[in-house]
Amino acid sequence: MPIRPKRPCTYPGCRELTADGSRCPAHKKAQRQYEDRNRGTAAQRGYDGTWRKARKGYLRKHPVCVQCLEEEQVNEATIVDHIIPHKGDKALFWDSSNWQPLCKRHHDIKTVKEDGGFGRPSPERF
Repeated sequence: MPIRPKRPCTYPGCRELTADGSRCPAHKKAQRQYEDRNRGTAAQRGYDGTWRKARKGYLRKHPVCVQCLEEEQVNEATIVDHIIPHKGDKALFWDSSNWQPLCKRHHDIKTVKEDGGFGRPSPERF
């Protein structure tokens, strides 16, 4: 399989060559730091003591990852996932019909698909 030619970093003015055609490691790190600073703390995003209590009760009632069950496996759910990302909408955040129990592996897979990752752009960024 042929190797793709390297392309310049997409950060304006940077001439560093990258294998994936996005940003060089320095600018990827800077972008992540910028996004993390503007994201707010977990408590500011609604994941406070009230959420932790609701999460604990939900996982007690729904202890198995729904994605693992679809794969005919049984693994402990450790994360309460919002099926439709709430993006700050408090009504959607607290709507328990929008929650699903997931294991870390399946939550990570879902997050990458929705938010972008592993060098893939987020659908909302472009």
